[in-house]
Amino acid sequence: MTVNIAAATSIVGHTITGSIGTTLAEVLENAASSNTIVKVNSVVIINDDGTNSASVTASISDASGGSDNYIAKTIPVPGGTNLVLISADMRIYLTENKALNLQASALSDLAYCISYEVIS
Repeated sequence: MTVNIAAATSIVGHTITGSIGTTLAEVLENAASSNTIVKVNSVVIINDDGTNSASVTASISDASGGSDNYIAKTIPVPGGTNLVLISADMRIYLTENKALNLQASALSDLAYCISYEVIS
């Protein structure tokens, strides 16, 4: 089902955080038949290693698995800094059965903070 965001009856905001592993893994999903759309307002990548740089890769795929469509590929994040991967001027929408995936080049170096809205 396609959600008409101009006729939304509910918009609920969320923020999630977590660590990024070294394999491309789902961090945010809009399940099939959810009757919603997920508007991703921001994705901030945090390098909490004070010294070493690490790279981040991001993709959108089917929530049930499937091929990845990269939105960022091996972008370096210097030690002790943040990278704004998605911001309010570049929002993305996850339609039904779509997921946002993240991968780090080094284990335990990168984390994420994602702000999003579920619209129905």
